[in-house]
Amino acid sequence: MRLATDHATLTVPATSANLGPGFDTLGLALELRDRVIVRAVAGETRVTVRGEGAGTVAAGEDHLVVRAIRIGLEFAGAPQVGLDLVCHNAIPHARGLGSSAAAVVVGLMAARALVAEPETLSDDVVLQLATDLEGHPDNAAPALHGGATLAWVDDGRARWVPLEVSPRIEVVALVPEATASTRTARAALPRTVSHTDAVFNVQRAALMVEALRHPELLMAATEDRLHQPYRREVMGQSLEVMDALRARGIPAVLSGAGPTVLAFGRPDRALGDALIRHGWRVEELPLAAEGVRIL
Repeated sequence: MRLATDHATLTVPATSANLGPGFDTLGLALELRDRVIVRAVAGETRVTVRGEGAGTVAAGEDHLVVRAIRIGLEFAGAPQVGLDLVCHNAIPHARGLGSSAAAVVVGLMAARALVAEPETLSDDVVLQLATDLEGHPDNAAPALHGGATLAWVDDGRARWVPLEVSPRIEVVALVPEATASTRTARAALPRTVSHTDAVFNVQRAALMVEALRHPELLMAATEDRLHQPYRREVMGQSLEVMDALRARGIPAVLSGAGPTVLAFGRPDRALGDALIRHGWRVEELPLAAEGVRIL
């Protein structure tokens, strides 16, 4: 297969996974977007990063967007060319807002934008390739499709369905200066949980699907015993902020593996000002109705 064009510009949203009890399955796309410009060139690959991650992420073939483009081109049977990649990043890295899923999805979609037969990289294929890279589809599905999603893997095949979200729902991200790796956050989880806690989470995850349509259910629906309690050891400050919000009647959860806290409502001024003084960012982030876009 040949390339149909030598350049493309795309945007991709931040995402928040788990939403409390929906571990590795529930996700939201949020209007905080990275913008990527890619050109096929004859020379070596060059990556320019502006904004989040500038000076810290790989600047060549090891860059995650480049790796995803390579996988997409290989799947489509297209030639591997040099790449000139410019990333304007707004999504914080290592904060639980889906920066890696965004990079993977935007890279695969960049490959789609370049090739002569874009249907080869259908949405289903992109989700599968992204899941293979990420290990789970909870962030990839909303990054690709936008909105709220429920995603799962069935015999190795990544699947997803959209979820309805009430326009009354407000989302606020409380983003600390500190970072945390998903690997570290997962390492804090036990290998087994009690039957009682498993039942509790099944109930709350099922309720969360309904709570997205009926926000008055969100406080109960965002309760979790599967992963958040075990992460206090590695991100105690984030869990303290989550507890403070919930004590004020605001449903709040860790965003993905943290350390960002996602609140379904605005914190009061006293708490918001205190967090800002301690280096936290308090950002109202509307739900992103669209996922990755080729501009």
